[in-house]
Amino acid sequence: MNHVSSVEAPAVPAVLSIARILELAVVRAGDPEVLSGFDLLGTAVRWVHVTETPDLAELLTGGELVLTTGMAFGEGGVGVGDFLGQVRNAGAVGILVELVPGVSRNVDATISALRDAASRIDFPVVLLHRRVRFVEITEVAHRMLVSDQLAALERSRTIHEVFTALSLENADEEEIVSRTARLIGAPVVLEDVAHLVLAFDASGTERAELLARWAERSRRVGYLESTGRGAGEESWLQTPVGVRGQRWGRLVVPGALADDDDAAMVLERAGQTLSIARLAGRDQKELLHQARAGLLHELRQAHALSADEVLVRSMALGLADVAHYVPVVLRLDTHGGQTPTGLQLRERELLEALLAVLESSRATALSASLQSGQIGMVLGVGAKQLEEPLLERIFRQLSRGQVRVDWSAGVGHGRGSVKDAARGLDEAAQVAEIVATFDTKARPFYRFTDVRLHGLLALMQGDARVRSFAEAELAGILDPPDTSALELLELYLKHGGNKSALARTGFLSRPALYARLEKLEDKLGVSLEDAESRTSLHVAMLWYTLNGNQ
Repeated sequence: MNHVSSVEAPAVPAVLSIARILELAVVRAGDPEVLSGFDLLGTAVRWVHVTETPDLAELLTGGELVLTTGMAFGEGGVGVGDFLGQVRNAGAVGILVELVPGVSRNVDATISALRDAASRIDFPVVLLHRRVRFVEITEVAHRMLVSDQLAALERSRTIHEVFTALSLENADEEEIVSRTARLIGAPVVLEDVAHLVLAFDASGTERAELLARWAERSRRVGYLESTGRGAGEESWLQTPVGVRGQRWGRLVVPGALADDDDAAMVLERAGQTLSIARLAGRDQKELLHQARAGLLHELRQAHALSADEVLVRSMALGLADVAHYVPVVLRLDTHGGQTPTGLQLRERELLEALLAVLESSRATALSASLQSGQIGMVLGVGAKQLEEPLLERIFRQLSRGQVRVDWSAGVGHGRGSVKDAARGLDEAAQVAEIVATFDTKARPFYRFTDVRLHGLLALMQGDARVRSFAEAELAGILDPPDTSALELLELYLKHGGNKSALARTGFLSRPALYARLEKLEDKLGVSLEDAESRTSLHVAMLWYTLNGNQ
């Protein structure tokens, strides 16, 4: 008989599995015998459920270990095969059956039927030869489940604290990799895209053994864009390092692990920390960024600095003394599900690319992050007439570069002093925010003169008077919102009130279009032929769109 032995039981990760439950003293008292499903004893158990009914479809939700005395098997175990099939199909991960002589009826025949049914199913079936108290099994197992969940939360908190501290301490790559290896308890290697080892921690393994033929072995592990085991001859657990689309390396654990999920959580946090460390530079360049950001923030607030003092401080941070200065703001376009860490990495990438373009263009500027998702810049220009060509060159070059971050650029009014130009950063930020709402961008950068009425309404969209005006103009189709009428009005206004042009788009046949326009006029209470009415409605529709109501 294949009885469970504590000596033979394999080591299992810290998860409540069937194997761990079989090691419990209260279960071992029942002299458990594994009849089938030996390879599935490591399966996680979500709950322990006691049942004596054959109808389990509505009782189980998946992941349960079922305990039973076999009362539902029928006389002599005639229905044991159907019962096991129902248990597995209901989502259970295994079953413990207590069949004890003197307690169970026709126990020998039932055990024989159970053995026969178990031999024909790939499912963990365990026979208990002695009587046990099911309530004790459920009590201990559920206590272990709660304990494991608390341990997982504590583990997650510890990992978060470790990598947060590493970021705050400006830890280098070697220290980050070393702490990662200690947390996982296995060797960890950081390599670049050419499979060159940037940092590693052998974690008890011989270094020569760990790194032997590294590039050759690593090439056989397929790259992944997310954490997981790469498909290939060497299926190592890995996580990419760097911004998506701009990966500069990966972290790998070259070997087997007791718990992939825990190691993956550690690797992901380590990869994020390494990405931020690389993009930040962890050197004097980072200090320069902070100093520039501090001055720009100070210039945007009320301050008592003179124009000369602002110029001196700006020159100390790399901005030259020139005739003309232009405020510019780059705003990162938002993406659904963007995490704060991902936004920070994208912002860093764009700032680094901008600085590289400025350097290659021999342009002088004071640039830094203004707030999350916004980069501000006071650009120095040799003469006012050179402003346009310099901006064109910088933004065209930035667009053609390798940076894969979507952004919108706003430009404020140029001034003769840094102090005055910095006051225009708010104007530039407002323009960039407006441009971010455009479906298409025909220009590399925009000013208020480019966004025109759209820009004016964007500035005034929070004004209660504008709201009242717009809602009054659209009252006939806003209360309640008439989606089809709003869509028709928007298309009509986009075509300048030209019915023929609108009909040629194929939106509606001419008779149907004219009929719907008449109904629209009735709802609005105005004539669409009147130029002033169309102008008012156009302003109202722009306000409606800017407020995200469409």
